[in-house]
Amino acid sequence: MPNYRRNRIPGGTYFFTVNLQDRASDLLITHIDALRTSVLSVKHRHPFRIDAWVALPDHLHCIWTLPEHDDDYSSRWRAIKKAFSKSIPKTEYRSQTHIKRNERGIWQRRFWEHTIADDRDYAAHMDYIQYNPVKHGWVASVKEWPHSTFHRLVEKGVYPLDWVGGAAEIPDKGERDE
Repeated sequence: MPNYRRNRIPGGTYFFTVNLQDRASDLLITHIDALRTSVLSVKHRHPFRIDAWVALPDHLHCIWTLPEHDDDYSSRWRAIKKAFSKSIPKTEYRSQTHIKRNERGIWQRRFWEHTIADDRDYAAHMDYIQYNPVKHGWVASVKEWPHSTFHRLVEKGVYPLDWVGGAAEIPDKGERDE
């Protein structure tokens, strides 16, 4: 079994990519209310700040900041995935392994995490999140995508409503959302 190394900094700010197992699925936007409820439920029990979020049909990206003495984002993701999976109808394909492990087969087992290093890194990842629906061809402009924190960030003055993006290419992107 691989030994996955996670960078854990109490009170850290992290960028995440979380994928559905079926990359042709649209569960995350079809059941966006269930996703929101799952996140808010976990956030209530185990607080964290959502700096940015975008949900696409088959994957999501977000930036979280954890409380000062807390570095346990993995438990939060496990709880979000579990709550979401329990809240939607059982229609997905389940392999023999999923059945044996009593798993739904909705989510990829792992997630991608990156510790935000500095203000420049933070800004690049914020832009990447906001621009992602345009990058994938779901909308022509960022303001058209309803499943993100973009409009909240516009209200706070972080982005102008007509922001067209810089589509920052994130270094060491790997296979996060191809």
